[in-house]
Amino acid sequence: MPTQQEGSSRLVVIQPVRGWACAECGGSGDLLRMDDAGPLCMTCADLDHLAFLPAGDAALTRRATKASVLSAVVVRWSRGRKRYERQGVMVEDHALTVAEQQCLSDADARARRRLRGSGRVGRSAAGRALDENAITLAVAASVRHQDTGYDTLLMSGLPRDAARHQVQPAIDRVLTAWRQPSCRAWPRRVRLRRVASGSYLRAPTGSLG
Repeated sequence: MPTQQEGSSRLVVIQPVRGWACAECGGSGDLLRMDDAGPLCMTCADLDHLAFLPAGDAALTRRATKASVLSAVVVRWSRGRKRYERQGVMVEDHALTVAEQQCLSDADARARRRLRGSGRVGRSAAGRALDENAITLAVAASVRHQDTGYDTLLMSGLPRDAARHQVQPAIDRVLTAWRQPSCRAWPRRVRLRRVASGSYLRAPTGSLG
């Protein structure tokens, strides 16, 4: 199974044609990413914050991919043609929004956002429950993507585990600072991004000051 697009450093995500289980959590889903340990679900592959953009609109795909720091090509195995065929891309939400604003009228953009919402990768039940451990994990994941060079490291071809290890000290520093007495109430001050759909939690800008 492919892990990167041939001839480029683009990550590859696969739409499986048969049942499978995540090598880390034992879960499953509509998309997987191959790793040295085996297939990974989008959460374990650190790609569950990305939105799926189906193929069909070349201009929208090109602009969304250009605006997204982290992106992946989505492919599916064709039994008839005996090859992987491109189904679309996964990009960051803000990049897709920028691309929609560039390409579409307001009405078309709203329609596409509705379609995107119905096809978003699901989060874990623990994340939806928002217990203390789930909040900590969600904030750590948000810090990893938003406040470190993790996404850039993935796009450069560095293995996921190595990239995580490299940015972990920066994540620990941020979380430690938020746990100081002056920031003890930070879980109540975080900005909830689409909590209903289980999206990441994000601490407010300037909370370290």
